[in-house]
Amino acid sequence: MKLLQHSSSSKTTIIFTIMITIIFFIIPSLVSSQTCLRACGKLPLKYPFGSGPGCGDSRFQHYVTCNNDQQQLTFTTHTGSYPITAIDYSNQLLYISDPSISTCSCNQPSKGFGLDWDAPFTFADETIFALLGCSLDDSPIYRPNSDGNYNSSSSRAVPLCDKQALPICSFLYSCRAISPLNIPISTCCVYTPVDLGPSFDMDLEKLKCGSYSGFYSFNGRQSDPDSWKYGIALKYKFSVYNEFPSYCANCEKSFGYCGYTGAYNSFICNCPSGFNSTSYCFFGYNLGSRLPLQTEPFSEDPLSWERFPISEHPAHWIVGSSGRPVGLLGIRIRKLETQEVVCL
Repeated sequence: MKLLQHSSSSKTTIIFTIMITIIFFIIPSLVSSQTCLRACGKLPLKYPFGSGPGCGDSRFQHYVTCNNDQQQLTFTTHTGSYPITAIDYSNQLLYISDPSISTCSCNQPSKGFGLDWDAPFTFADETIFALLGCSLDDSPIYRPNSDGNYNSSSSRAVPLCDKQALPICSFLYSCRAISPLNIPISTCCVYTPVDLGPSFDMDLEKLKCGSYSGFYSFNGRQSDPDSWKYGIALKYKFSVYNEFPSYCANCEKSFGYCGYTGAYNSFICNCPSGFNSTSYCFFGYNLGSRLPLQTEPFSEDPLSWERFPISEHPAHWIVGSSGRPVGLLGIRIRKLETQEVVCL
């Protein structure tokens, strides 16, 4: 009888050892086969953006791309391609830099910047554009007088600019890169899309301006243009109602990456195993989270383990004290009630 008990205990130990090996060594290694990358260079990638076709939201794929060779995330519109410097996923903001933008240390000619009319982006409220070196004679930033001429010297010629932002022009024109040019401050205009044409297209050739400056923060020092954060902040939306898709949330909870496939760009969940699911990763796990620990006692006998449907909610996964899950393939380990066996 003791021999049988010892043999049963040895088999249980072997099975348990195999389980632990699969969970902690084999399954984690499958992450490397996941098609959708979770970072491009130093920038983390999350929905709605992706590392390539089939990853993220198809509506954003054309505009935000990852150059795997250079490890650079890039934003592209009809006016050019621009490096993405940061992404604020909490506030749905994308920050880009334009190499042709003028700053306090460098004034350079530019053709401007624009967004595609159908792009799922808008200028963030904190983004400020200042048009520099605009023509005083024929720039449309001045309303024509009664004669129909753009005569800036006329008292009836009113610039279509943000009048309250005049100090911004003063600060910019005091910069060492601009002040030596002795350009009249009246040639500066803080851009207001409502007055100056299409809301998402700043065409400097049509506006008769030489360059532009853009920034999204005074960095706590409004009177010091050297310390401003130059660049462009863009706002993106998930949908008309701007709600994060529940199906994507379920996919991410199972350590999947939201993507799309087929002619109709149907949703798929790209799983660590390299396979795709139409809902979530059935054999999902989350190595980076510390999830609630199940308090039910553990049974060494695998025959007493009870099988349950796999839950898509991480709170239902089994984890150990280290934060790693110890439930496998939908099996929840639990001690079952047993009857005392009497050997006659």
